[in-house]
Amino acid sequence: MFCYQCQETAKNTGCTVNGVCGKKEPTANLQDLLIYVLKGISVVCFKNKEEDLLDNGVGQFLCKGLFATITNANFDDVRFIALVKEALVLRNSLKEKCGCSLEGFHDSVLWDGKEEDFAAKAAKVGVLSTENEDVRSLRELSIYGLKGVAAYADHAAILGKEKKEIYDFVAEALASSTDDLSVDEMVALVLKVGDFSVQAMALLDEANTSKYGSPELTKVNIGVRKNPGILISGHDLKDMEELLKQTENTGVDVYTHSEMLPANYYPEFKKYDHFVGNYGSSWWNQNKEFASFNGPILMTTNCITPVQKSYQDRIFTTGMAGYPGVTHIFDREDGGKKDFSAIVELAKKCEAPVELEQGEIVGGFAHKQILALADKVVGAIKAGKIKRFIVMGGCDGRQGSRSYFTDVAEKLPNDTVILTAGCAKYRYNKLNLGDIDGIPRVLDAGQCNDSYSLAVVALKLKEVFELDDINDLPISFDIAWYEQKAVCVLLALLFLGVKKIRLGPTIPAFLSPNVVNVLVEKFDIKPIVDAETDIKAMMAGD
Repeated sequence: MFCYQCQETAKNTGCTVNGVCGKKEPTANLQDLLIYVLKGISVVCFKNKEEDLLDNGVGQFLCKGLFATITNANFDDVRFIALVKEALVLRNSLKEKCGCSLEGFHDSVLWDGKEEDFAAKAAKVGVLSTENEDVRSLRELSIYGLKGVAAYADHAAILGKEKKEIYDFVAEALASSTDDLSVDEMVALVLKVGDFSVQAMALLDEANTSKYGSPELTKVNIGVRKNPGILISGHDLKDMEELLKQTENTGVDVYTHSEMLPANYYPEFKKYDHFVGNYGSSWWNQNKEFASFNGPILMTTNCITPVQKSYQDRIFTTGMAGYPGVTHIFDREDGGKKDFSAIVELAKKCEAPVELEQGEIVGGFAHKQILALADKVVGAIKAGKIKRFIVMGGCDGRQGSRSYFTDVAEKLPNDTVILTAGCAKYRYNKLNLGDIDGIPRVLDAGQCNDSYSLAVVALKLKEVFELDDINDLPISFDIAWYEQKAVCVLLALLFLGVKKIRLGPTIPAFLSPNVVNVLVEKFDIKPIVDAETDIKAMMAGD
């Protein structure tokens, strides 16, 4: 086993026995094997582009396969073996369709895929099979960003929005990872991942808003009622919609958890009286919060952590999420819906949630809502009441060093505004930081994919102030990362030309020293230091 795709990887070098996330060696190896076979599918499609083998069905499968390997998404070996087998069948059918000689093609196209060889083959095709550290670093940087692209494209496809160019690029990038590219070519590919990261987030934004309306300023209840409840976590808004419909008039309330919090901001969901609000906080607190919730929990995507006995009989997974021994709700048939009846019936037998806190938190500041306040925001900037925006989006995590982000939020001058998206907000979204002329000092755009909104706002401000460079805006980026969707967001920012990004709590282990030097030279990426030092630098525009 060797895995270093997340921020909490052991000793910031790599997990080699068990994953810090809870992933075991067989699971890690099967994930490597799945990626390997996805590369084979991509090579067949990309090297035979004139045959037009890559239709939307193939593109969807590539994205789902990549999504399944994201940190804390799926721990179920049975599901991964099934995915590898399905990938092999698809690859072989595409080979037959192309009808061309495959001599000299990458081994991922030629491997016969015998089941008894799975474990042996998986041990040979992991990350370390690329011996050159810098080549490995750039390849993995592209692939990890690609996993984020795939996740967002999958969410959009579920809502009926697809873009074949994204699927084509996913295949191109995976196939390119089997080629001997120059450093310049690999850096260009990394930035191209950033380009398609922007495109995938824009597509998902269109999918979400066309279906559920544009997020709007919302006060979200964080207390509980006396009814039994269902807790829904993850990112999938289609699952959210179907669960709300199936629990209507049942006496069961629905609460969001972690990255599902932004569902509260969408107008379409506000019509449900039994949609109560948000329960708890970030993904890594789920052991305690799931236990006290008392009712069933539905995990729609990542981030699931090793399931505890206190709630193992009332947690369910769906989509690309999975965990051994946990009941999985399978995908809807075309034109149909998922069946959540088992969850609803279980909820009716459970006690109401234990109250963790009371009050409200404010969110819903996606790009349309912020731009509706544009005159007010611009006026506050011109009047000197807002001196700087600090983008503190990204991921949360378990490490104590992440208190840095709370410290920054608390110590920032009162004439600054925090722009956020993703679960990093739980480090500061319940602090009493006040407002500036009615503009809250924490503006939450939503889920990690809603980082797109923050980019739209920045580009609009650049236009309003007639600036040539986005880096001339009074905006600093202090980004927390944990998994591969955050890598996707980072590459999107780099593609948009954003420089001087602070990244923490650690620099990714998969970046070799030479690749770090390249990123510093080209984009002035900086490691975080401490709250006081970084605030002083950011306020000075550095």
